[in-house]
Order: sequence, then C-alpha cells, then structure tokens
Amino acid sequence: MATSVYLSNPKVTINSVDLQDQCTSATVNYVYEQLETTAFGDTARKYGASSVTSLQNNSIEVELYQSYAGSETEATIYGLVGIQTTLIVAPASGAVSATNPFYTLVGAYLESHTPINASLGELSTITLTFTGGVLTKTTSA
Repeated sequence: MATSVYLSNPKVTINSVDLQDQCTSATVNYVYEQLETTAFGDTARKYGASSVTSLQNNSIEVELYQSYAGSETEATIYGLVGIQTTLIVAPASGAVSATNPFYTLVGAYLESHTPINASLGELSTITLTFTGGVLTKTTSA
C-alpha cells in the first residue's frame, strides 16, 4: 500500500508566485456545508442528497518563512489582504498527474496577515489562512 508520509518538494503557488522555497506546511480543506434534509416521518437525521447541493466552504492554510526580499513572502502576501486570489498546492513540484494532483483554489480570500512575527534566535514565520473560493482537483494536463 502506497502512502505519503511527508511532502519534501511540494508545489505551493500563491497569486502566481512560487513560494515553495519559503513554505514549511500546507493544508488543503475541501468542504461542502452540511444541509439537513430530515423531514416528517424520518427516524434519523439526514444530510444532503443527490438532489441537494450546498455551498463549498474551502480553505488553504500555509506556514511560510517570512522574507522581505523581492518576489518572496512579504512582497507577494502584503497586497493580498482583503482581496481574492488563486492558490495552487500539489504534493510534488513535478507535472500534474494522477499521482501528483494539483489542488487549485480560485477566489480565495485572505482576511489578515502578520507582517512581523519574530522571536530572538528563531526564524520568522507566518501562518496564512485563505478561505472561500472554488476548489478543483486536476489530475491531467
């Protein structure tokens, strides 16, 4: 049985900028809001059905090393607060395939950003949560 224990070389793109070299973790959450379809006469609660569609409520959380160099973390993230953007996360940096699916979140919203998060003797990191948008999974080019 094949399993992925860790991501050693994932693809992480935010607003068309490759931030893989600054990223230490990424979590993709694929969520459809729960809609109750229980009716009189039912003996248990029911949720969803093939005829009931709810809204996606997706998110991607990334932890990045803070870097103030051009085209790095701060230059990419600062202007994204309060607007929508696109993120792409994949298990590996290679081509899209069935074993390296690309998860693309379009229309994701970044509510806040902490430009300075530092402690003496430690590398500065930031954690960002992008919410909303439509998540698609691509397995072929």
